[in-house]
Amino acid sequence: MEKELIIEHTLNVLKKLPEEKAREISAFADFLLKRFEEEELTKEASYLASQSEAFSFLNEEEEIYSLSDIKKIK
Repeated sequence: MEKELIIEHTLNVLKKLPEEKAREISAFADFLLKRFEEEELTKEASYLASQSEAFSFLNEEEEIYSLSDIKKIK
């Protein structure tokens, strides 16, 4: 179903429901919108962080310990 048809169908259903049920659907729609916006914001933040060089020093960190530093305890 195209988005416009979905919206039209949903409006027709809402018109038939009592006010209390319409409020529930409105609250659920608000919840879905907020979750969608948060997911989009998280995706964008992750993308920006992945493109940033702010933490590039972590990739260049020198090795402090080597295998020769491991000691066997008896």
